[in-house]
Amino acid sequence: MTMKRALAGALATAIILTLTPLSGAFAEDLRVPVGSQADRNQQSMPRTGMTQASVRASWGQPDSIKGPIGQPPISQWHYGKFVVYFEGDRVIHSVLTPKR
Repeated sequence: MTMKRALAGALATAIILTLTPLSGAFAEDLRVPVGSQADRNQQSMPRTGMTQASVRASWGQPDSIKGPIGQPPISQWHYGKFVVYFEGDRVIHSVLTPKR
């Protein structure tokens, strides 16, 4: 009985060690060319904490507005190169729009 248990354990270990390197073969490698990466510091975008009025005064009327949705109310202002996310009247995040 002990010999069967030892052989089964050795066989299971061998199978696991054999198949483990294959799991990396199925991983997707995502490459973004350096020229298409944007540096947030070089792009003029609204900062966290700005009001909607100050964003509108600095960048003008957005191309489109989505929301507000949910509680707390979250809205999105879409400009040509970036999207501004508001919670209520304040900016919570600004993100660059991907190049197409």
